[in-house]
Amino acid sequence: MSSHRRAAIVGSLLTASLTSVMVLGFTASADDEGGLSNHGGKTVDAAPADVKLSTLLSKEIKVDNKSGETDITGVVKNEGGKASGEIRLLVVGFDGLTVKNVEGCSAIPEGDLPDGANSGFACAIDDLPAGKSKSYAIDATYDLSKQGKICLPVQNADGSTTYWQQGPVPFGAANQSPNEPATPLLLGTDNSPVTPGGGDGGNGDSGGGKDGKPDELPQTGPADRVLSLGAAGLWWNRRRAHPES
Repeated sequence: MSSHRRAAIVGSLLTASLTSVMVLGFTASADDEGGLSNHGGKTVDAAPADVKLSTLLSKEIKVDNKSGETDITGVVKNEGGKASGEIRLLVVGFDGLTVKNVEGCSAIPEGDLPDGANSGFACAIDDLPAGKSKSYAIDATYDLSKQGKICLPVQNADGSTTYWQQGPVPFGAANQSPNEPATPLLLGTDNSPVTPGGGDGGNGDSGGGKDGKPDELPQTGPADRVLSLGAAGLWWNRRRAHPES
């Protein structure tokens, strides 16, 4: 059973099509559960009868200004009246946010990461009882010179069906604190990096660009690699099958 789950992780990562998202998807209102939020979460494909799966993420994280290290809490919940059976939670990083480790989970091979992702872990769950949740400690780094996003899909055991997806949702700060030990970042906020040379321009203005406009955010990859949070669709593309050797 364990080898089967491992093979599923290494294999192609599949999810629902854009059509299913448009039919079944919706954006959930943000929860407030002890500093956690489901901001950016949405139902994708229908879960088994009386199973209701969702996730939560830290509403605020702090990034060490020297090392770039940060800690994030991820939670998967079953608010239904029936146990989930075998499922898996994925934790995937984009752009400036790189997932380094998720306790108890397996790294997704680079070749099996979704388009635009830089890192990811798959967490196999044998069964999530009704009314229960499971928390994961996520170790990550954040390059404060870029935007950064994280995504938490909840799938069936082989990844062919996605029941819920939170993200890709950004962490960021409108005003960084380069002279402090750490910079606080808020979930659902695009990061606005400080300008080269540090500081906010020193003239009392909130922006550093021409005509008083904020500096443009750095480009982190092709714009079509990842759909924006408000787009009516999934970022996860159905991958082409790897050719047999």
